[in-house]
Amino acid sequence: MSSLVKEDLAKRLFGPRRQTLHEFIEVEGAGAQRYYLCAAVTKSKEVEICMVKHWRVDREEKYEIVEKWFLKDLEMIDGKEADTDNPYFDMHFHKVYNMEAYSCASKYTFARTLNKLNATYLKKDFKIVNFDDTYLNDDSIWSSSNRDFLVVMRVCFYASNLLCLSLCRFS
Repeated sequence: MSSLVKEDLAKRLFGPRRQTLHEFIEVEGAGAQRYYLCAAVTKSKEVEICMVKHWRVDREEKYEIVEKWFLKDLEMIDGKEADTDNPYFDMHFHKVYNMEAYSCASKYTFARTLNKLNATYLKKDFKIVNFDDTYLNDDSIWSSSNRDFLVVMRVCFYASNLLCLSLCRFS
C-alpha cells in the first residue's frame, strides 16, 4: 500500500513541481485527513522536507503541502529515547517540531533517508541524537532496500536470543 501512495504522491504532487520524492512516512494528524512527512529533492538539488495533508473528495485523492522546510536548515533530529520503541521525534529548525510517526521503524527510515540525502547533497554536519546507531548505519550486514523489514527482523532476532537465554538452565 505504501508503494502505491508513494507513487501517487510522486505523480500528483512532486512530479509537477519537478521534484524527486525519496521517502515519506505517515505521521499522526488530527481529524480524518492523513499527514505524510516527505523528503524530496528539487531540480536545483535542494532537499526539501514537507508535511503533506492527504484527503479524499468523492473518489479522488487530494494532496496539499501544508508546511515546508529545507534540509540545510535542519539543525538536529532528536529521537527522544534510543532505548525504547517509540514513534516520537523532534525536528529542530528555527523552531522545534514535535512529530509522531506511524511506527518506530518508519521514524528510523526517515532519519536514515535524511542522513543519506545530507551525505549526498549537503555534506552538512547536523546531529541525529537519541537514535540507536545500529539501525541508522548502512554499513551493516542488514543493509537492504527494505529497511523497515530489516529493523523488525533485527528486533525479532534479539528477542529470540533473549528468550533462548532465559530458557537455558544454569547449573
